[in-house]
Amino acid sequence: MQNIMSEHTFELGEAYLAEADPVMAHLIEIYGPYRQTPRSDYFAVLYESIVSQQLSVKAAASITSRVLLHFGGKWEPQAILKAEEEDMRALGLSRSKVVYMKDLASFCATGRLALDSFADASNEEIVRRLIEVKGIGKWTAEMFLLFGMGRLNVYPIDDLGIKKAIQANYNLDELPDKKKMLEIGAKWAPYETIASLYLWRSLNNKPAV
Repeated sequence: MQNIMSEHTFELGEAYLAEADPVMAHLIEIYGPYRQTPRSDYFAVLYESIVSQQLSVKAAASITSRVLLHFGGKWEPQAILKAEEEDMRALGLSRSKVVYMKDLASFCATGRLALDSFADASNEEIVRRLIEVKGIGKWTAEMFLLFGMGRLNVYPIDDLGIKKAIQANYNLDELPDKKKMLEIGAKWAPYETIASLYLWRSLNNKPAV
């Protein structure tokens, strides 16, 4: 099975989930069909995720637009490395985000982070490489796998929205712990991403990336 999002894999995944899990069958009936298009501009996805951290969707979009305009409409490592911190701060970026952006640019410019090699790497390997960059944690790396690369088998068990959706849809008295989440999610493999998308949709929400 191809492990990336496409019309065909979504159809297969939805059929599989509906048969494997009555709760998923109900969510798919209510909210489906649901589609998510992966992106190929990995560098841009990572930069936008850093800019968006701890911001509302509206604020993140505004600052991202200003930053992108400042760099001529392209996210390029060399240009970001050469940019003055004061100029980047004037665009609305915090000091820490400037540090994160420059660290990511350095990783990519020097080849320490070869994004073009990710296609053949496992989810675990990609997360391991990404979290070496300042400002990119496990959650951000998983969102990159899911929304950027379009991997089908991503299950972000640390995401609060996923936990709340599982509590609500599986009628749990409290937020599920890791053991409970893995128990519930075991029946979704290898389509954990699609299940996660429906769980976010059930909250009328999805994470800002």
